[in-house]
Amino acid sequence: MRGETFAPGDRIRAIVLEVRKDGPRVRIIVSRTHPDLVRRLFELEVPEIADNIIEIKRVVREPGYRTKMAVISADPKIDCIGACVGVRGSRIKAVIDELRGERIDIIRWSDSLEQLVMNGLKPASIQLDNIYANVDNHSVVVVVDEDQQSLAIGKKGQNVRLASRLCGWDIDIKTRDEFETEGFEPAEGSPSASAAAAPEGEASSEEGSDESEAPTAAAHSRVAPAPPSSSG
Repeated sequence: MRGETFAPGDRIRAIVLEVRKDGPRVRIIVSRTHPDLVRRLFELEVPEIADNIIEIKRVVREPGYRTKMAVISADPKIDCIGACVGVRGSRIKAVIDELRGERIDIIRWSDSLEQLVMNGLKPASIQLDNIYANVDNHSVVVVVDEDQQSLAIGKKGQNVRLASRLCGWDIDIKTRDEFETEGFEPAEGSPSASAAAAPEGEASSEEGSDESEAPTAAAHSRVAPAPPSSSG
């Protein structure tokens, strides 16, 4: 990882990627940049993860810089985020120290795409009804206040880039002015378009079954207001 140097005899933690015979020798390939390293470190530090009470749903990394990890608890009485952080941050600090100061964001997993996008873009403050999904091109437009735009995008686009990988959807951050100028057209057949076609108060609440773990846009996805048109 960035800035790491090791000397013979140093003790490190790494993920074993491959073990292969190389002539008379055995070669072991290890990695400290793989996302599973973060997963395994939290399993060591958080008993609730080792006991399968808390599940790590997804981990995305830019090694040496930042990690986003989505978790969920099988026991409603246990706070999955608080358990991973630990008392006074003791558990997460042990992982951060092992990763030489890499920043770790722990978020709550949701099967709702909009909720997961909102959680994934933290620390930016996002309103749920300002998230618009386009199923056809697998993208999401998120409208933010101007003072939240830089937080949502992050340094060199890091925050939105990791959030996109975490959700599995392309995320486009726009201010309200940009959104109203460019407009938003939901794809035909998408949940947003279906909700728009249904009479008010009669939008379908049924959700299709999806065997994958990828979040899906809710059937009641918001439809963006049309941009103001000039009268001729």
